Amino acid sequence: MRIDIVTLFPEVALAPLSDSIIQRARAAGVVEVRAHQLRDWSVDKHRRVDDSPCGGGPGMVLQPEPLFAAVAALREPGTRVLLMTPQGRPFKQALARELAGEAHLLILCGHYEGVDQRVVEALVDLELSIGDYVLTNGALAAAVVCDAVIRLLPGALGDERSAEEESFSDPQLLEAPAYTRPVEFRGMSVPEVLLSGHHGKIAGWRRQQALVRTRANRPDLLP
Repeated sequence: MRIDIVTLFPEVALAPLSDSIIQRARAAGVVEVRAHQLRDWSVDKHRRVDDSPCGGGPGMVLQPEPLFAAVAALREPGTRVLLMTPQGRPFKQALARELAGEAHLLILCGHYEGVDQRVVEALVDLELSIGDYVLTNGALAAAVVCDAVIRLLPGALGDERSAEEESFSDPQLLEAPAYTRPVEFRGMSVPEVLLSGHHGKIAGWRRQQALVRTRANRPDLLP
C-alpha cells in the first residue's frame, strides 16, 4: 500500500508514524507513507493557499487551485482520495478494514475553516471525521487514520491475531480486560479462570467481561 498525505504540516502527519509498529511496517516495505507540503502547489508568489470565505465570516478557507494541482500530481488509476474534515463520515474499525484493502490512499487535510467545496465535489471520494470535535489541523486526524489502517495490513503486526482479537473487531463489543504477571499485586489477583488453562471457560469469561465493559462504557454499541 502507498499513502500520500497533503497538508500544511507534513511533520505533524509523519511524527506519530515514525516509531514503533508503524515505523517497522514502513521499514519492512509493508506500506509507503509520504507527506507533502500543500504550499508546493501554490500559485501565489508568497505561497499562500487560503483566502477569506465568500459571504463573510471568521477564519480562512483553503483555495481550490493548490488542492486540484496536488491531486493531479499524486493521483493514479485506483487512487482513493480522502478528505479529513469534522463534517465527514465517522471513522470506525470497519471502515479502517475497508481502506486497508486499497492500493493507494491520497489524504487531503482540512485546515482553518475547511476547504473550498469545489474540491469536495470534484476530487474527494470520501470525507472522513475521527470524532465529534474540532482539531487545530487535519494532519493529526490523517495520522490517526493511517495508524488504524496500516496496523491491519498483512505483515504489519507481529501476531496477525492481534488485529482480530481487540475492541471493535466485533462492532458491538469492547475488548475484555487483560492481565499479566505477577498473579498477585497489591492485594489484587488475576482471575482464577485465566490461570485454569481451560480455553472454553476463558473464552466464556472474556465474552462476559466484554459485555460488562461495553454496557458500562459504550452502551450505544449494544443492539
